[in-house]
Amino acid sequence: MIVPPFSAPRSGPRCPRQTPKPSPGAGGCDFESVRTALNPRTARWTVAVSPAVIAVVRLPTALADAAYHPVSLARAELPPDMAGEVLVEQGEMILRLYVLPPDGAQLGVLLPLDALFEVRVQAALRLWRVLMDRRPGRDPACLSSDRIRRLILALRTLDGLDDGVSQREIAGVLFGREVSAGDWLSHDLHFRMKRLVRFARGLTDGGYRRLLLHPFRGR
Repeated sequence: MIVPPFSAPRSGPRCPRQTPKPSPGAGGCDFESVRTALNPRTARWTVAVSPAVIAVVRLPTALADAAYHPVSLARAELPPDMAGEVLVEQGEMILRLYVLPPDGAQLGVLLPLDALFEVRVQAALRLWRVLMDRRPGRDPACLSSDRIRRLILALRTLDGLDDGVSQREIAGVLFGREVSAGDWLSHDLHFRMKRLVRFARGLTDGGYRRLLLHPFRGR
C-alpha cells in the first residue's frame, strides 16, 4: 500500500506572531511506510520518487509488430491482468514495476525525458533482460560499494566524535595509520578527515534524506 506524503498540511489556527520559515527537517517522501512494509527491502516505491520503478504501459498500435516477438510479463510469472505497483523477485534480484492495465495488448515502457533518463533506461533494460531469461545486471538504484564504504566511515567518525575522540585518533583507527601530533596538521590524513567530518555532519544536518532519493542526480 502506498501512503500519502507525510508533509500533508495540518488544520488548525496558527499563532499570528509566528514567522513561517523553511525547515530542513520538514517534508516527506512518497514511499511505503515502515508501518505497512513487512520487509523494507521489498517496499513499493512510487514512480515519482524512484527512477528505478519501471512504468509498463500498453504499446501504441502503430508500434506493435508481432514479427519482433513481443515479450509478456508472464515470463516473470505475473498474471496478464496485473496492474498497479508490482514487485518481481528472483532470488536477490528485485524489479519494481508500475503496470497500467494492458487489456491484452503488447507492452512497452514509458521513459520520461528528464535528468534521470539514463537511470530509467538502465532499469527498463534490466526488466527486458529478465523477460529474456538473461542476467539483469546491476541495479541502478543501489548504492555503489565505494559509497557504502564512505557512509560507514562517516558513521564511525560520528561515533568517535560523540565519544570525545580526536580526529587524529579516529583517523588512526579508520585508516590504520598512526600520525604524531606534530605531523598531524600537515599530513594528508588531516585533510582527508576534515572532508570526512564535513560529509558526516552534513548527513546529520538532513543530508541523509538524499539517500532516500538515490540516485538523486538532477534532483
